[in-house]
Amino acid sequence: MDGAQAPAKVKTAIDRGVSIITLNDPSTLNAAGMDLMSDLRNAVQTAIADPAVRAIVITGEGRGFCSGANLSGRGGGGDATAPSDGPNQALLQIYNPFVSMVRKSPKPLVAAVNGVAAGVGVSLALACDLVVAAESSYFLLAFRRIGLVPDGGATWLLPRLVGKARAMELMLLGEKLPAATALDWGLINRCVPDADLMSKAMELATALANGPKSLGITRNLVWDALDAEWHDQVEAEAYAQGDAGRTEDAREGIMAFVEKRPAQFKGR
Repeated sequence: MDGAQAPAKVKTAIDRGVSIITLNDPSTLNAAGMDLMSDLRNAVQTAIADPAVRAIVITGEGRGFCSGANLSGRGGGGDATAPSDGPNQALLQIYNPFVSMVRKSPKPLVAAVNGVAAGVGVSLALACDLVVAAESSYFLLAFRRIGLVPDGGATWLLPRLVGKARAMELMLLGEKLPAATALDWGLINRCVPDADLMSKAMELATALANGPKSLGITRNLVWDALDAEWHDQVEAEAYAQGDAGRTEDAREGIMAFVEKRPAQFKGR
């Protein structure tokens, strides 16, 4: 129909303080075209800005989490793999700012990986703080098959998560990494039966949402530590501890400890 609005490529819902963000282009296994990335960015920005949201889950609709950049042109397409003079502009303007925004989020994120996570889909998952994967899911960096290089932060993330040898194997050989092996390698946090994926992801995210505001500070300390020198990091901890100590949650947590009762955190 002329003038009809295209369906959103991302669905959102809020449950118990958790923003559930679902990539919603199942016909392409949620390929990360420009339109999907725009909707995803807006959804994450909205979740970060919403005081009712204290944790975020990202997952995919249908049989895949995210199949990577949209090479087929279906479902909105994009220029993430298009030839260009100089640096790839889609990466500089769309993908890199998004994963950088996720890295700096003041709220913790959980990825619930169903089916395939390929290409930049791997980067999207690993940019989250916790990764839960279904037993049937797998991770794939098959850039060698199309003559391109891993992107979206993959070359930074993988060596830090699994070491140089395994990172080279994943990126140079381009073989599927089953979820169970990803767990053994330390790439992800949980590997669960397919039917339990969202319940486990929500269990973890709800625990985060019920936690103190300092969890957001902690996750940023850990991300920053991956680049930091020792003396810079311990100083950063001191400043972060000062920020955390001034929160309502810290006052409640200390009082609850003294009174020998469970703390009731409010994320403030």
